[in-house]
Amino acid sequence: MIDLKYFQNNFDEASARLQKKGVDGEILKRLESLFVDLKSANQALESAQAEQNRMSKLFGQYKREGKDISELKEQVDANKAAMIPLQERAREAEAALYEVALGIPNFPDDSVPEGEDENDNIEIKRVLEPKEFGFEPKEHWELAERNGWIDFERGVKLAHSRFSVLRGEAARLERALINFFLDNNRQKGFEELYVPFLNNSSMLQGTGQLPKFEDDLFKIVDEDLYLIPTAEVPLTNMYNDEILPESSLPVLMTSYTPCFRKEAGSAGRDTRGIIRQHQFDKVEMVAISHPDKSDEVFDMMVQNASDLLSTLGLPHRWVELCGGDLGFSAARTIDLEVWLPGQNRYREISSISNTRDFQARRAKIRYKDGKKNRLVHTLNGSALAVGRTLIAIMENYQNEDGSIAIPEVLKKYM
Repeated sequence: MIDLKYFQNNFDEASARLQKKGVDGEILKRLESLFVDLKSANQALESAQAEQNRMSKLFGQYKREGKDISELKEQVDANKAAMIPLQERAREAEAALYEVALGIPNFPDDSVPEGEDENDNIEIKRVLEPKEFGFEPKEHWELAERNGWIDFERGVKLAHSRFSVLRGEAARLERALINFFLDNNRQKGFEELYVPFLNNSSMLQGTGQLPKFEDDLFKIVDEDLYLIPTAEVPLTNMYNDEILPESSLPVLMTSYTPCFRKEAGSAGRDTRGIIRQHQFDKVEMVAISHPDKSDEVFDMMVQNASDLLSTLGLPHRWVELCGGDLGFSAARTIDLEVWLPGQNRYREISSISNTRDFQARRAKIRYKDGKKNRLVHTLNGSALAVGRTLIAIMENYQNEDGSIAIPEVLKKYM
């Protein structure tokens, strides 16, 4: 959640920053008016409480002076009764404010470029040169059919559209990639965790998926449980409503999980192949950092994901996301996009984001700074999306006859 005190005291500045992210000005005006409502309700309640305290102190004085307290008691009782609707009004005003505030995205960093969508993102650099093929490279779904690696029809039969089955060497390669990513992350100082694939609504609110993106989630009927859309949710919320010692920071975590997304906003996009599935595997990195060190941790996480791609021999580029393409919780994001020769384009394979204290404020994750408790910074990123890495290997390591070579670094896992 954004810092509401900062928003209230610096409305014009805060609004300008949020509009850089595409937030509707009317929503911001609505939030401002809710602050006015809450302030008015609190002032009325505080006035009544002050009067109650003033009258309560008179009881002792009246007794010492031998005065009749019956009239005073009636006034106290009447004021107490009048405070009930004032308390309810203040509670409702606060609830209305927080309901709207939960749907407001994080402030983008000042360094985030202006822009409306992915077309305005800024390329930072390219790593490795794409291979020159002496033939027309095929797309991954053609290679999957040639090698019997992906069974699309049975995936649909087992579930419905945007589900698939990996077979034989593809299933083994998927498992090899997961182990390779986890081993690498562990060597870089990330603690490996195995987490629940179902989380409750409080956890999803903590990282920003709820309430705004409920339509993208798969919910368990009659249970306060959702299939996780990313391991970012359980990893970040490992420390939900906890206070960490400053000496423990940064906390670095990694985990493999399947991820489940309805992709409600992507109808008609990437309908062929496995670029955009309702279920996919991912190895995630999450960091809980001291605020002064989060930029340093961010750079390390981006480099780590890039190094994984380089070790696999996969050409890729770094892209700085503009304000309009920035995710809900992110203050800054760098995407890594891998080269797919069959599609003749770069496609996203990892997003590394620094959310600053946005998630920490929602999830109440703090650290002890001397005698004070302060909010941490949280960061997350893929290292890597497994299915998209599988696609990249298929397309970049294909041979003219349609067979697929295996990157040297993965052979020990196969």
